Amino acid sequence: MIKSKLAELFDIDNNIEEAVQIAKKLYLEGTIFIHPTDTIYGFAANPFNEEAVNKIDKIKQRPSSKKYILLINNIDNLLTYADIHSEKHLDFLLSIWPNPVSVVLKLNKKTSKILDIETAAFRIPNNRFCLKLLDTIKMPVISTSVNRSNEKPLFDPIMIRDEFGSDVDTIFYTNKKLMHEYSTLIDLTNNKMNLIREGKIKFDDLLKKLN
Repeated sequence: MIKSKLAELFDIDNNIEEAVQIAKKLYLEGTIFIHPTDTIYGFAANPFNEEAVNKIDKIKQRPSSKKYILLINNIDNLLTYADIHSEKHLDFLLSIWPNPVSVVLKLNKKTSKILDIETAAFRIPNNRFCLKLLDTIKMPVISTSVNRSNEKPLFDPIMIRDEFGSDVDTIFYTNKKLMHEYSTLIDLTNNKMNLIREGKIKFDDLLKKLN
C-alpha cells in the first residue's frame, strides 16, 4: 500500500483478500472507493446508501436522474432485487454471465420502493476481485466509470488519484491490463431484447443466445 495525502493506492494483485475486506468495510460505511472491473475502473458504493449515491453524482457531475449499473454475485441474489418470471430470460442470463454484459431488468416492488426507480441494470462481472467482494457482502455494488460527465474514463491509477484522490478513500488497482471498453448494455424488461450500448460482446451474438 502506498501512503498519500490523497486516497490510498492498494495493489490488489499483492493481497486480494485484504483488499476485499477493506472494500467491504468501506462499502458498509457508505464510503466511495475505486476499483478495477471486467471492463474499466469504476467508482463503487452501496446503492442503498442515498448519501453515497448522491456523492457519486456530485463527483461525476452528472444528473441524479441517470442510473448506475449494479454489480451482483449470482442469479439467486439477483432474484431478491429483480422480477424475472421468464425461464427463457433466466436461461439467457445464466448463459451470458459472468461477462461484460449489463442487463436492464424490472425491480421487484420492495427494491423499487427503496431505490425509487422501476428498473436497474445488473451485471455479474468477469473479474476475480469484483466477484470476491460481491460474494463477501452479498449485496449489489454500484459500478460507474471513473470520469467526469462527458469526459473519457481514466485507466492509470496515478492519474485517477490526481483527479479523484480527494473524493474517495481508497483506489484499488491492478497491474493487469483491463479491457478499456464499456460493457454491452441491453434492455430485457420486455419480451424483446433491445440494445442500449454495444461493447466488446456483440449484440448479434447475444440475440443468438436468447433465441
